[in-house]
Amino acid sequence: MLGEVYGEIDDSDGGVGQAAHAVVDAHMQACRGARADAERLAEWLVAHVLGDGNDVTDLDPLDYADVLGPVGLVRMRRLAAEALQRSPRGWAKQYLMERLIKAEGDVDALIALYAKDLLPCGATHLRIAEELDAAGRESEALAWAQRGLRDTSTHAHVDGRLVEYLCARYTWAGRTAKAVSLRRDRLRAERSLTAYQQLRTAAGAVGGWESEREAALAVLREDARQGRGGRFGGSVLMDALLDDGDLDAAWREASSGADDRQWQQLADLSRTTRPADALAVYLRLVEQLKEPTGDRVYERMALLLRGARDCHRALDTLGEFTAYVCALRAELKRRRKLMTILDVHGL
Repeated sequence: MLGEVYGEIDDSDGGVGQAAHAVVDAHMQACRGARADAERLAEWLVAHVLGDGNDVTDLDPLDYADVLGPVGLVRMRRLAAEALQRSPRGWAKQYLMERLIKAEGDVDALIALYAKDLLPCGATHLRIAEELDAAGRESEALAWAQRGLRDTSTHAHVDGRLVEYLCARYTWAGRTAKAVSLRRDRLRAERSLTAYQQLRTAAGAVGGWESEREAALAVLREDARQGRGGRFGGSVLMDALLDDGDLDAAWREASSGADDRQWQQLADLSRTTRPADALAVYLRLVEQLKEPTGDRVYERMALLLRGARDCHRALDTLGEFTAYVCALRAELKRRRKLMTILDVHGL
């Protein structure tokens, strides 16, 4: 009855939930005192846990283990298995079965349960590997993790924890070349800055990054030619070159694949070494912000202008910068908030 009305009650103070837990405690004590029939109790528990009523009581059937005994637990597992067979995708049924199997310590049954529904990202393979590791079955754990990588080889989005698990295992076993190879394969599949950074770390640890880098950049360069953008826009090749601090190469590639974020980052990193090039970028980006309005736009414009000022200072042309800002202020003088923000930044 409590479960039926719970959805219609405002329980923001938690009073109903506390009452429900008290009911569960009283029921448990009553079952112990009356020495309830183990099989009938198992049937009631399974029906309750898989029904709507457990939303409020949050009852854990294993709390009744001492009352159920071996007979009741066997009955409950059989009922849970039947319910799961009828509805293989049922979350509550899957969770109940998992809890019962774990309570029995049946690792093989747990693996079989997980193996029935392997996620395409490899997360389930990793879960199986971790369970086998906990059981001291390390070779089987490694085999499942490797299978996970094979099963997901055509997917760009693989659970990163699976890759981390395998790389850690390979590194621990002294199989560093295997770890580098795995990172190389993930870069080819993902084409992301993160994958590039991880390959750089793995190859760098064994002194092989210099030879590895050119092949990695070639992969990203091909993406740039085909116009494929990264997670945050722009080419991953540009992000990789900027992350490496290879500014000369970044300037060479920028015209064919950089977005405004990457252009600004490149300019920020080049104020002192290539002030004229950086200045041209800042002024172009400022011009793009003349039409939009809003505090965020104005703050970005101010930061760009500060970068332009640094470039003029390096070029010893601060007079030109002063003239530019005066003209900009005159053009946009009606935007009072922009004028205030420029004042705050000393522009």
